[in-house]
Amino acid sequence: MARLLITRPMPGRVLAEARALADVTARESTAPMSEAEMVQALRDFDVILPTLGDMFRAEIFAAVPQPRARLLANFGAGYNHIDAEAARAAGIAVTNTPGAVTDATADIALTLMLMTCRRAGEGERLVRAGRWQGWYPTEMLGLHMSGKRLGLVGMGRIGKAIARRAHFGFGMEVAFCNRSAVADAGVPARQLPALGDLAAWADVLVVAVPGGPATRHLIGAEVLAAMRPHAHLVNIARGDVVDETALIAALREGRIAGAGLDVYEHEPQVPQALRGMENVTLLPHLGTAALEVREAMGLMAVENIRACLSGAPLPNGVN
Repeated sequence: MARLLITRPMPGRVLAEARALADVTARESTAPMSEAEMVQALRDFDVILPTLGDMFRAEIFAAVPQPRARLLANFGAGYNHIDAEAARAAGIAVTNTPGAVTDATADIALTLMLMTCRRAGEGERLVRAGRWQGWYPTEMLGLHMSGKRLGLVGMGRIGKAIARRAHFGFGMEVAFCNRSAVADAGVPARQLPALGDLAAWADVLVVAVPGGPATRHLIGAEVLAAMRPHAHLVNIARGDVVDETALIAALREGRIAGAGLDVYEHEPQVPQALRGMENVTLLPHLGTAALEVREAMGLMAVENIRACLSGAPLPNGVN
């Protein structure tokens, strides 16, 4: 029977399906794998089910010239923690779990948009601290989101799902930047050629691009400088797509009104500067944190494993 390593705790249903396919070893730790663990896993297991934080870089593959592993069945749509080209050179396929994450991640984007625009986190802290002194007409005035301009950085599955919610739910006008032309955004929307133009146009700028070297610090000082003082930035993509140092400076200097973040450049470390700001909403990477969604992601990973072990084409291969 093939040996399968699952690198983090999983929902029971996912574990049961995996155990029906293979001899499963399941790590109980919630922490990412160490380099030594990853090297040993490539030597000892036929398939590995890793996830965010398990940094399978080129040097990990180089340390195991003849790996036993045939597949990294990533749990998650994003796989920038895996060097897919180095894996392929080592003879190891990589799969992901697209689609399963789309609606849940879009929901978190809308959550963050509302929380930062309407200052919900700040208000909740005020009440919990016992400092709320009652309603008055100019109390905690935020940005009314209905009818405003939504700028989307990335118009893939998740970007389109955010656009639908924002346009049909809040009557927002939508524009976007995308690396390729998008014929049908699903809502009335226009594609702008320059990210700076989108940043200058938007009331709320939402980042929904894949992670990786091509998008690292895509949202940097130049883009933030183009945003207007009342505008808000929301990131539900990958943490390093936003230059956190530049973001902190823009927030401190009042060059943008606020930010809503579900991901961070050096997770799980979040800069004290961000944690100390009232105009920043911070969530602990909740994008897909619903049982049915995490089950769907896990079961999709299991189907990728099933295909690998049976010699069938991989449903969600990325390399």
